[in-house]
Amino acid sequence: MSWSSYGSFLVFAAVLILIPGPDFAVVTRNTLAAGRRSRMWSAAGVTGSNAVQGVAAAAGLGALIVRSQPLFETIRWAGVAYLAYLGVQAWRSAWHGRYAPLTDITNPKVLAFYLAVLPQFVGGSAPLAVLLVFPLSHAVLGLAYLLLLVGAMDRARELLSRRRVRRWLDGLTGVALLGFSARLATERA
Repeated sequence: MSWSSYGSFLVFAAVLILIPGPDFAVVTRNTLAAGRRSRMWSAAGVTGSNAVQGVAAAAGLGALIVRSQPLFETIRWAGVAYLAYLGVQAWRSAWHGRYAPLTDITNPKVLAFYLAVLPQFVGGSAPLAVLLVFPLSHAVLGLAYLLLLVGAMDRARELLSRRRVRRWLDGLTGVALLGFSARLATERA
């Protein structure tokens, strides 16, 4: 590993973090629906689940999961079902005007991301300590971004908390989460 490969990884990770996905949708929705403490915990929970998957991939557990096609497919379909569930819950909130917080337990694509990307930046013979730096750096960048998102959304909360706007945003969140679920379901492993 070199500093230039680490820097390249950080740039790559930052770009991926900025592309809205399920983590963004869940944290945004929870920011609008929950109190300040819950918003921060939502960002921390998303980051924690990503860090756990990154550490698992770095430690070799991720490779074992991917090599065991039935296990990987089970995890993938659990992710599909969970994203669909989150999307339906967001739609229900939009329809009924009740706002229970959502939880983004895991996204199986995160594990696949680490397994596909880490070797490109560190090579096959890097020690575990070096491998851990990459996913944990990604998690720190992700947490910083989500906390900035929460802060920005908090400032705009008065406008975004209006019932009509909230229902519209919940509907869009539901569409996005169901779209992520459908995309994950139709991708080839």
